[in-house]
Amino acid sequence: MSVRELVVLGTASQVPTRHRNHNGYLLRWDGEGILFDPGEGTQRQMLRAGVAAHDLNRICVTHFHGDHSLGLAGVIQRINLDRVPHEITAHYPRSGQRFFERLRYATAYRETVALTEAPVAADGPLAVTSAYTLDARRLSHPVESYGYRLTEPDSRRMLPDRLAAHGIKGPDVGRIQRDGSLHGVPLDEVSEVRRGQRFAFVMDTRLCAGVHALAEGCDLLVIESTFLDEDETLATDHGHLTAGQAARVARDAGVRHLVLTHFSQRYSDPEEFERQAREAGYAGELTVARDLTRVPVPKRR
Repeated sequence: MSVRELVVLGTASQVPTRHRNHNGYLLRWDGEGILFDPGEGTQRQMLRAGVAAHDLNRICVTHFHGDHSLGLAGVIQRINLDRVPHEITAHYPRSGQRFFERLRYATAYRETVALTEAPVAADGPLAVTSAYTLDARRLSHPVESYGYRLTEPDSRRMLPDRLAAHGIKGPDVGRIQRDGSLHGVPLDEVSEVRRGQRFAFVMDTRLCAGVHALAEGCDLLVIESTFLDEDETLATDHGHLTAGQAARVARDAGVRHLVLTHFSQRYSDPEEFERQAREAGYAGELTVARDLTRVPVPKRR
């Protein structure tokens, strides 16, 4: 059975707290697992969440600040210790190549797994598979940072009443899907476009064009909201978003389900983030993430 969900492994920003581990997010997309921003402690959080090294197919790092990448060393070594049988691809800013190499070889271990390095150097597609296209967009942070977006290809939904009206049934349904028409009836007449699902992951950044491009039309948007709105100046100075800014991005982009995360240690009440997001006009589904939360990708429209 296919599963599409976000598993939240950690929600803290620079400093973890008693209730918030450093960053870590696993997107389950049918038979694949994409791990985003494994901060310190991610390997243990995976264990607590029931996520195995075998579940991973890609690792995507937005930037090389410690709360987004220090867990790489442990995760990579665990992948090799467990002898994951398939190739794993790692995406990260090319400008941080030296940091990735230091983390990959932080200590001695036996390499048993094919880990392909696929660094990001510019906006655009990183991978195209039959299940999705993975894109990157540059963000605005004191160090080079990229957000990621996964887009499922559109498909077709056959319309039973239209098929019946044209007397198309049985093997002929497959034929019209394959050939595009049947006995003068075009495929468009008996089907409609089924929009592919869209997911985006936006971490440390100020408001910028990349944020809006990543969020546009998303079914599920995971976005940082390090600060509350009263600290907007502080957020801008440090290259971050507030709860209200993140919510307005989601509102304007038509996001169906918004996940706020990456909270500063200065705040202890998660309900305040939700209140400010609603005040900003976001009316869709909203999750203020907590460690080990599971968030399903909304069902297709």
